[in-house]
Amino acid sequence: MFIGIDDTDSADGMCTTYLGALLIRNLEKEGADVRRAFLIRLNPTVPYKTRGNAAVCIEAYGDCDRIFATTCDLVEQYAEFSCEKTNPGVVIAMERGPVFWYERCVREYVTIQEALSLITGRGMIYRGWKNCRGLIGASAAVSADLSDSTWEVIAYREEERLKTPRQIDAVSIFSADAATRPHTWDSVDHKNHVVVCVPHTPDPVLYGIRGESPFFVSQAAGSILSEPIGISQLWCTNQGTDSHLIPGNIGHLIEGSSYFLTGTVTSPPHTGRGGHVTFSITGKQDAGSDKEDTITCIAYEPTKGFRDAVRALISGDLICVAGSYLRGSINLEKFQLIVPARHQVLEAPECPACLRLMTSAGTNKGYKCRRCGCRRNDPVIKEMERHISPGWYEVPPIARRHLSRPLIRDLRD
Repeated sequence: MFIGIDDTDSADGMCTTYLGALLIRNLEKEGADVRRAFLIRLNPTVPYKTRGNAAVCIEAYGDCDRIFATTCDLVEQYAEFSCEKTNPGVVIAMERGPVFWYERCVREYVTIQEALSLITGRGMIYRGWKNCRGLIGASAAVSADLSDSTWEVIAYREEERLKTPRQIDAVSIFSADAATRPHTWDSVDHKNHVVVCVPHTPDPVLYGIRGESPFFVSQAAGSILSEPIGISQLWCTNQGTDSHLIPGNIGHLIEGSSYFLTGTVTSPPHTGRGGHVTFSITGKQDAGSDKEDTITCIAYEPTKGFRDAVRALISGDLICVAGSYLRGSINLEKFQLIVPARHQVLEAPECPACLRLMTSAGTNKGYKCRRCGCRRNDPVIKEMERHISPGWYEVPPIARRHLSRPLIRDLRD
């Protein structure tokens, strides 16, 4: 059977993956055969998410009634019911749910009623608490069939340490990253000199190491020096896969969904208040039409050095952007410069006799040498060097969404 759990945490504590790790240990003590554990990230733009919008799915064999009771008991023991936004859900399916439902939950806004219709229509066992919103993520988790997957090993704190500062050696994390890179990623942010894999929120997670296989994430985790670990769990995940991104056209975008869009830069990047960088691209409204539309793209200040790559774009560049469509603009996660435009500027010509730059002779009157009176009609076209090359550019690890595929995945042997 597949056991799905979602929405047990709050901004003040807990973590649904921690509850999942505890459940695995309880089920094994009761004699259940636990085969695999999945950490499933859902639509990153939903307004009611706690942090990373994660649900879990556990594949196990055993007595269904007993497993369901054990799962519900753990939820009632550990979920943050005092938080208004915490609305847990548990779903047990005897076989995988439909993949289309998982894909919708990763890419769209869906409703509690839609989740209930799917759950009851498929004969799944379920229980929801409060407004039952957790049934959305729980049903999506049991429906996830990952064509592309990555791995994360999460170390959880001892319960008696939860209210204390985390004790972890940052140097050992940089060393672990160096030893396993590019097979692990987003443990640290080298350019910004920041440890990324250690949260600063009041939840049970001590650290999480992400990578391409159980071997490499376990190797990295094994060399980190920290306070004693309570428990650790290996998860198969959809993190780092771009599963939230949909190929789209500028004229047909849905609020809250995330897209790949291709277009031409039509207004150059501008740095506004707060350090946010904006520019516009123009592209086809749909694949079967020659009509075009324009959309604004934004690189927010927390993306740090990524904004320098954005600022290097000029009008005429053909690019592909990736990001979420919110409030009429694209929040950039990365972009690809496909065909760079030629950066040409018009300059005053040089006088052939005096070897001095001519000056404007007036509107539509060309240029004139102020010393000898020589005239020329046309300016000189100067080719300027571009400081950006074709290829992909991404936000740094400190600003990367869980689902965004890091470019380092393409550097593996």
